[in-house]
Amino acid sequence: VYFLLVPSHVTVGSISGLSIILEYFIPLPLSVITFILNAILLVVGFLLIGKDFGIKTVYTSLMMPVMMGVLERIYPDVQSIMKDPFMDMIVYIFIVSIGQAVMFRYNASSGGLDIVGKVLNKYMHIELGRAISMAGMLVAISSILTSDLNMVILSILGILDHFIFGFNIKKRICIISKKEKEITDFILHEMHSGATIYEARGAYDNTVRREIIAIVSKSEYSKLMNFIARTDKDAFVTVYTVNEVLYRPKF
Repeated sequence: VYFLLVPSHVTVGSISGLSIILEYFIPLPLSVITFILNAILLVVGFLLIGKDFGIKTVYTSLMMPVMMGVLERIYPDVQSIMKDPFMDMIVYIFIVSIGQAVMFRYNASSGGLDIVGKVLNKYMHIELGRAISMAGMLVAISSILTSDLNMVILSILGILDHFIFGFNIKKRICIISKKEKEITDFILHEMHSGATIYEARGAYDNTVRREIIAIVSKSEYSKLMNFIARTDKDAFVTVYTVNEVLYRPKF
């Protein structure tokens, strides 16, 4: 963000991008604006979502503006690394995508618009990936207040990385385990997700076993697989990629 977005003034849809826009109107450093926005969203998240996003999201949300504040002091006159806004955006998307993969692996998120997306998902029943993309798109479009049309288009293109890197893709996990109750309870009560249980008969010995089926997001997938590995190392698990989930929520 600091070395790629700030000098190029590309406001890719994120809290950092919104902070770059607000810096034009609010006489505060970028790091302070980012900290305030993240703190507000964390409070909103705790009130409307609960503690589901966890301490790791709180940590990343608050540490990011702190690190930006440090960089503002060390490199007060930061210049564009790539000397081209488009290339700055491409490199930013590449690096951030790697960072997101690491956070998903450890069941965390960067907070910010992730929290907005979860609120929209919970109360308006908008699919999570689409909800986050919508919030990001609004931030990108709002850059028209401070930038020319070329920069606005770059900002909008930047938010498309959610689609390019398969943000909406989900995993269908099929589990056969002697620890069925523990795994089902974890899916229902810890992940606040759903599951279906089928009876399956083994072709070799005709033994009847119960199979747990769950559809989960990328971050939930890592969380569930880690739990299964700790709970039952002998569990039989198969995983499928799901490109779309259709449902009709009851209002």
